[in-house]
Amino acid sequence: MDRLQAMRIVATVAEAASFAEAARRLHMSPPAVTRAVAALEEAIGARLFVRTTRSVKLTEAGGRYHEDCRRILADIAEAEAAAAGSYATPSGALAVTASVLFGGMHVLPIVTEYLDLYPTMTARTLFVDRQVNIVEEGIDVAIRIGHLPDSGFTAVRVGAVRRVVCGAPSYFATHGMPATPQDLKHHRLAMSTGSWASTEWRFGQDQRVTVQPALLSNTNEAGIAAALAGWGLTRALSYQVGPALLDGRLMVALAEYEEAPLPIHVVHPDGRQAPAKVRTFVDLAVARLRANRFLG
Repeated sequence: MDRLQAMRIVATVAEAASFAEAARRLHMSPPAVTRAVAALEEAIGARLFVRTTRSVKLTEAGGRYHEDCRRILADIAEAEAAAAGSYATPSGALAVTASVLFGGMHVLPIVTEYLDLYPTMTARTLFVDRQVNIVEEGIDVAIRIGHLPDSGFTAVRVGAVRRVVCGAPSYFATHGMPATPQDLKHHRLAMSTGSWASTEWRFGQDQRVTVQPALLSNTNEAGIAAALAGWGLTRALSYQVGPALLDGRLMVALAEYEEAPLPIHVVHPDGRQAPAKVRTFVDLAVARLRANRFLG
């Protein structure tokens, strides 16, 4: 039995959760995949998968074996790539994800700079306001705002942002500055219906208030535009309104009630096996984001 090929088959079946799909990915027939797994189970004396008519799941022993297979196959891939030189020179296509507004403002300039530095590279960006499954969607690097769940991914912290309530000086001159979160009930509010938006606004000091926004929009930009026009108040992440706060077009309200800042991380799944295209992009992204005045 070719143990290395058997490990590839086990890993592919586990990741696809299907013998038929694993066969398609490996360009093999489904019976050949089934025979290879059965032969390996007999050789090692343990059942690796529980099969039903609807699903294929790893057994406890299979889960441990799958993790070992992934590690061994990654080590082999690393050795082969190093010998071929791909770990020394960036090559291929790079896929990067971030949220829509953050991606357009702060990640896209890094991607284009990277392509200028490595003109043989190509890049694909996925800027969406949802949690992207890095592995399933073929992403090399993700820039994430917020606290990260436990995972085996490599994460480098590059900064932090705050949720701020803000408005134009003209609005505050007419309507006054809220002194407590409860005062927001008496102000005109513009709010996004984005992924983290809620009509219950939480603040530090265990403060929370249920707001009734006069304007709801599916984009953060619309709420910020309404605030810039002096129409009302909005709540945004500090990087989204950083330039406007810096030049005085917007002012922060309720700063003393702000929640703890949200961390920003550059995340990738490859760990020490990261190819040159990932390592060089991560190095550039970390340097540029840490130097960004709006992410401190």
